[in-house]
Amino acid sequence: MTQEAWGKVRETLAKRIGKNNFTSWIEPLRWAGLTNGVARFEVPTTFFGDWVSRNYSDHILGLLNAEGHAAGRTEFFVPMTQAANAPVAPLAADKPARAAKPSRNRSDDDLPGATLDSRFTFDSFVVGKPNELAHAAARRVAEGGPVTFNPLFLYGGVGLGKTHLMHAIAHELQARQPQLRVLYLSAEQFMYRFVQALRDKQIMDFKELFRSVDVLMVDDVQFIAGKDSTQEEFFHTFNALIDQNKQIVISADRAPGEIKDLEDRIKSRLQCGLVVDLHPTDYELRLGILQQKAEYYRQQYKGLAISTGVLEFLAHRITTNVRVLEGALTRLFAFASLVGREITLELVQDCLADILRASDRKLTIEEIQRKVAEHYNIRLSDMIGPKRLRNIARPRQVAMYFAKQLTSRSLPEIGRRFGGRDHTTIMHGVRKIEELMSTDSQLSDDLQLLRRQLQA
Repeated sequence: MTQEAWGKVRETLAKRIGKNNFTSWIEPLRWAGLTNGVARFEVPTTFFGDWVSRNYSDHILGLLNAEGHAAGRTEFFVPMTQAANAPVAPLAADKPARAAKPSRNRSDDDLPGATLDSRFTFDSFVVGKPNELAHAAARRVAEGGPVTFNPLFLYGGVGLGKTHLMHAIAHELQARQPQLRVLYLSAEQFMYRFVQALRDKQIMDFKELFRSVDVLMVDDVQFIAGKDSTQEEFFHTFNALIDQNKQIVISADRAPGEIKDLEDRIKSRLQCGLVVDLHPTDYELRLGILQQKAEYYRQQYKGLAISTGVLEFLAHRITTNVRVLEGALTRLFAFASLVGREITLELVQDCLADILRASDRKLTIEEIQRKVAEHYNIRLSDMIGPKRLRNIARPRQVAMYFAKQLTSRSLPEIGRRFGGRDHTTIMHGVRKIEELMSTDSQLSDDLQLLRRQLQA
């Protein structure tokens, strides 16, 4: 394979991943040949090579093979002559006149953000009770009017729709107000960009770039916890944008106050806007998601039939998260298409045996906490937090009682799952519920209902 052939692959990559990503991560690569199915590239640093390998290796291999060059894997190496003092790739926003302020109407391709997924729009987001508040708040931000709550902080477990809503906000803002500079990226990307700027002595360019946006969206902010220098820069960037009345949207896997090793001043800033919890999906929401996805696949696999009751069965059995649910349906339609069979409950049992076995796992303390919190209409964060109000303390004790009764976890382990409480606190909570069961009829009814739901 010649340098000219690599040039064609580069041109295709530039169109596929965007100008900014290409400039930052592909342009600095130096083609070193294709030997025994291994495509080799010179890179400025080991850090740089690791990043490209994780994020773009599959793209590169796919295009190489599409051009007729049999490549099975990539290899990135730092030349010996520069390994001791290698430069990193320049920030995508760097221009010859480095002191120039970025133009307001510059293309979003110049922003060092992540590529938005075209599938993640508001139209494709299925709304249900567990996520209706988060959806409404995201819609309000996406309208692009006066900033009413800043920042908007979305949090919840894996596969509940945080990233989908983040992408949907960015898509809607860009459609409504193309002139806005909307920057969406993960906290990990923010950290890498910051480290990159430090190594290349371009920290002022970094500050200017990130503080000139109109909307900053940072996904999975919990990843900067414990990284002092990155937290320091994030804090100042956050304050600078808030002072300019620029909208900020943040997501994480837990509430700000529950993110370990995140600086208190950052927690305080993140809590000053609207904090919204995306709750675990319920049966109705899961069924709605499956129905929407199934309709899409019916159009893709024309003539493929799906028996009555299949979607309802999946919504009942697969309760982990939306990604697993959608992945199961994708596998079903693909398998049924390949073997030319109707999607029946029998086919589901055969095709999804591993997923269904995983869904039969034992009850966890986290599931008990979520179910009890939903029943008593309190926040999950309060369930494991320090508040001692009666309307929170009693549900917490109920959850402790079920954790002791329905799981095999030890008292110290249960205590750790309840915000690091001592095992004696768990014992007291369990005894309190046992004492009240015989005298409080309402509590007794609640316990019976919850036990049926938890053991269903």
